[in-house]
Amino acid sequence: MFYLSIKRCLDTLLAFLALIILSPLFLILVIIIKCDSKGPILFKQKRIGKNKKTFQILKFRTMKITTPKDTPTHMLENPEQWITKFGKFLRKASLDELPQIINILKGDMSIVGPRPALWNQTDLIDERDKYNVHKLYPGLTGYAQIHGRDELPISEKAKLDGLYAKRISFWLDVKIFFGTILSIFKSNGVVEGGTGTLEKKNKK
Repeated sequence: MFYLSIKRCLDTLLAFLALIILSPLFLILVIIIKCDSKGPILFKQKRIGKNKKTFQILKFRTMKITTPKDTPTHMLENPEQWITKFGKFLRKASLDELPQIINILKGDMSIVGPRPALWNQTDLIDERDKYNVHKLYPGLTGYAQIHGRDELPISEKAKLDGLYAKRISFWLDVKIFFGTILSIFKSNGVVEGGTGTLEKKNKK
């Protein structure tokens, strides 16, 4: 597919422009994070990338340094207790994901693609294998992020990622990008530790 051959070039160009434009915001967030709680500004974590190769994802730190490592938020007991005061805002607005622009420039990620699983999230990794999702670069945002985000069960997330892998195109990426911005403003699907919340609602 022609689009896949130029997608990497588009990602690099757009990420470079975004880094320049958003640099003042980066500086403001860095200062507030440093004043808000003890610990490093950036949070690094091993994730699954293209062809299941691992890489270190970058995020603005939103959790206390005492938080259990390499544990998905939905597996933490009372996840709210681990999140810093400013971290709650960062996560709700998805601003904690901005450092992944650097991951895109490094060639670890794409702007749009399946969200990268933790290296030990075997349930999600196995489900994605069914749909050949790992042939793609993971994304800053993805198809599942505009269809429920945190509320979706693992199987549904993987299925949506599979649909994206089948239908990937420039116009679908544009739709997902702007759909993500709309979801962020509406805070759609943001539930701390809420993986599968939608499924639980439907069972009631």
